[in-house]
This record gives sequence, structure tokens and C-alpha cells, in this order.
Amino acid sequence: MTPLIFLDVDGPLLPFGGPPGQYPVAGPDDPNPLLARLDPAHGPRLLALPGTLVWATTWEDEANDVLAPRLGLPRLPVVHWPAPDGEDDEEDCGPLGRHWKTGPLVARAAGRPFVWLDDEITAADRSWVARHHPAPALLHRVDPRLGLQPADYAAVTGWLTRLQA
Repeated sequence: MTPLIFLDVDGPLLPFGGPPGQYPVAGPDDPNPLLARLDPAHGPRLLALPGTLVWATTWEDEANDVLAPRLGLPRLPVVHWPAPDGEDDEEDCGPLGRHWKTGPLVARAAGRPFVWLDDEITAADRSWVARHHPAPALLHRVDPRLGLQPADYAAVTGWLTRLQA
């Protein structure tokens, strides 16, 4: 079964939080001031990963409209987040508990192996996935100040290669 690769945008592809002047400034026509930080080299690197790319971002369908063309990516499947229902299951979502995306991503994976690239992954997310997901999963935290780096791609590629072996 081909693993899914859940891809967040803000942080992994659009880095933020670095020192002033670290990144280029967006032009007046850019709908998002962080778009100038998007490195088009991510497109080929992402396509080279042995898995099915899926947008796992609050950008939802807009990721296909705005980001995919700039990265040279085809339209990707999108995780559409459920509306909050006010109920927490085992842990509270938030700064001390698991991320609000964790449960929906495990549900979307539906027992398939997956990689999740995000800048907000914590030990609580890893623990919850280990208890609730029957297949292998790599929850890889990306430094939001730097975005995806060669070491991140190497870690994901290595994990996916070992998974296929």
C-alpha cells in the first residue's frame, strides 16, 4: 500500500519567524505575504518522495490553486477539516495536548502508512498516533523558521525507503 504524505504549508513550505530580512518580501499582487518565501525547488523534491502527496493544511483547496502551480505540482488530494464539535476524546487539543489535525489525519489514512510534515507536531501527537493507528507513521516536525530542508527530505526518504524494504 502506497504511503500517504500529509503536507502542511505554513512553516514547512512557507517558513516564518526568522530574523528580519531573512526572507524576500512579497509583492503587492501576492494574496499572502509569505508567498515570496516559497521555494519552487520543493516541487521536484516532493514529487520524488515515494508516496502520495496530500495537502494537510488550513489552505485546503487554495493550496492547489495558489501553491501547486508555483511548485510545479499537479492538483493534489486535500484534507477537508471537520468542523469542531466541542468534544475532546482522550486528550485536549492545544498547546499541552495533541494537535487538532492528528485525529482527522489518522482517520484519513484509514490504516495506511503515512508521513505527516508539519511544524506543530509534538510528543502528544506521536503518542496518540501510536495508540490509534495500526500502520507505521512518521510524524516529522519541520522547523518553521527554516521550512523543509535537505535533512528533512533525507529523513522522510530514508523512512519511506525502509518501509518499502
